[in-house]
Amino acid sequence: MQTTQTADGTEIEYEIHGDGQPLICLHGGMAPREYWQPVIPHFEEYAVVVPQRPGFGTCLDSLDETGPEEVLTREVEYVRALVDAVDGTPILLGHSFGALTAIETARALSADGERAVEAVAAYEPAILPEDFAEHADLADRMQDRLDAGDREGSMKLYVEQVVCAGEVDDLDAWLADWPVWPECVDLVEAVIRMNRAVERHELPERLDAGLPVLVLTGTEGPQFLRDSARAVHEALPSSRLVDFDGVSHSGPSEAPARTADELRAFLDAR
Repeated sequence: MQTTQTADGTEIEYEIHGDGQPLICLHGGMAPREYWQPVIPHFEEYAVVVPQRPGFGTCLDSLDETGPEEVLTREVEYVRALVDAVDGTPILLGHSFGALTAIETARALSADGERAVEAVAAYEPAILPEDFAEHADLADRMQDRLDAGDREGSMKLYVEQVVCAGEVDDLDAWLADWPVWPECVDLVEAVIRMNRAVERHELPERLDAGLPVLVLTGTEGPQFLRDSARAVHEALPSSRLVDFDGVSHSGPSEAPARTADELRAFLDAR
């Protein structure tokens, strides 16, 4: 495990697997080490960087008081710290909220006149379509369950609505076979903060990241995230959209070989 720090002194822990150009993998609402484990072997030519997001896992205590309006700003700062810490010009691969963070980090770097990242691959960025965002209340519903003392029920609501897109008949049986589930329950406060940040984030008409962006989505994920992926693609001046047939919101870990193949093809075609 290696560490670096953001400009305000927040410590960031990360693992590096392999050698080569750094590929920084940014997770969504789940524990990073477990989520990216199936992906790492498919990027043997890269140095795969797997960070522990601030506010999750070992960094949870440092951000307990972070408000939703500050969450995305802090996310961008931690990725910028990683970009500065690794050797070479990295590629950012983000899933869900990590995909939003990857795009926003590229935008921030571009606005500062920096070209410190080569490209971004974003699987179903956690940006809500405008008509969906008007009625989004997942964070409130999760908080209600948490306030009632039901931590597990609060996290189940997130998994049911976002990870499984309401398509799982027996959620308890599904969770029993999901290795990361016990650790996920411990992250409920961080996931509520993340969802509030998503609910308040607005997609601009033009999303200039200053570099090529590969936008990925799956046919079996939540429709609002599929719509969001297309909206992000349309807002970007330089992007490619790829639809994974038969793949859910857990795209990179569910289809790691295809994720790797699409990223390589995207980079080769530039």
